Amino acid sequence: MSASPKPFNAPLPNDPAIGYSVTRRADGGMHYIFTKSDLPTVTHWREFAAQHLLTADHNTRNLYDLRSIPTLSPEALHAALEMANDPAARNVRTALVVSGPVVAAMLKEITVLSERGNLRLFTEVDEAEAWLAQPFSRLLK
Repeated sequence: MSASPKPFNAPLPNDPAIGYSVTRRADGGMHYIFTKSDLPTVTHWREFAAQHLLTADHNTRNLYDLRSIPTLSPEALHAALEMANDPAARNVRTALVVSGPVVAAMLKEITVLSERGNLRLFTEVDEAEAWLAQPFSRLLK
């Protein structure tokens, strides 16, 4: 008997106007793929992410694939910083995969301003996955 994936705590985006999708990772975390950073997308994601942070009581690994986004809206940056600094986010290791220097520069500020050390930027999914796969204790050094 195979284990079923952990259910989501909030409704998945089902409106084509919402520019992200999310699936459950094999390790129980989430894999987000964003195609937009507009207000409807950010609003839905923020609510979805906040619901999951309410139950983030153990170490979780999330991957955000932002390679399809050429730039981030101010609302997206604000929401990302807010979620990164939520006290429950200390239990979440987050890899952000970007396609180029514009989005990387925008998110670099968030990684600096964020109060947590388990948020990293990558340009390759394989590198992000390798970092996410490390035991949590190795990241404390």
